[in-house]
Amino acid sequence: MNDDKLRWNRRYLSEECLLGEKPSRLLAERIGELKRLCPGRRALDIACGEGRNSIFLARHGFEVTGIDISPVGLDKARRWAAREGLAIGFILADLERYRFTGTFDLILNFNFLLRDLIPREVAALVPGGIIVFDTILESPTAPIPHRPEYLLKPGELVRLFAPYPGEILYHGEFPNDPTPTAKLIFCKG
Repeated sequence: MNDDKLRWNRRYLSEECLLGEKPSRLLAERIGELKRLCPGRRALDIACGEGRNSIFLARHGFEVTGIDISPVGLDKARRWAAREGLAIGFILADLERYRFTGTFDLILNFNFLLRDLIPREVAALVPGGIIVFDTILESPTAPIPHRPEYLLKPGELVRLFAPYPGEILYHGEFPNDPTPTAKLIFCKG
């Protein structure tokens, strides 16, 4: 995954945030629901990049840990959190090898797809915990370049979560959006 580390480091070199400073639209729209549903306030932000979703969760009272492969992105996230006086734990890690320690009430997985990580995410949730998943869907309008293994197939996200005890509270696919995505909210049973 060293190629990925270098690629993301290059993308994060700009002073501006690559995806902006606003949180994911799905997260912003659903934060009230997530605060009601989550059994506690421990949150994990998978592939957190420059920290926009981690920062947003911390502003809403979550105790956040963000994980990413890019030291450049994490450095920007740490500086941003410090400017706002937010205590967020950021971890530099290759998610292909990362082993979760502890459990979480909320796990975010945005703009990142590593299918083998999903069982570990579900295992790291407390009973009643929530995973919010939002990533790129295979489509003629998908941004290029993307390796095919990092794109969800139509209907795949629901199939990936179907075997786990719990409930899919929301799912949607948006193949015609400028960035086609599949979104899902899962509550562990």
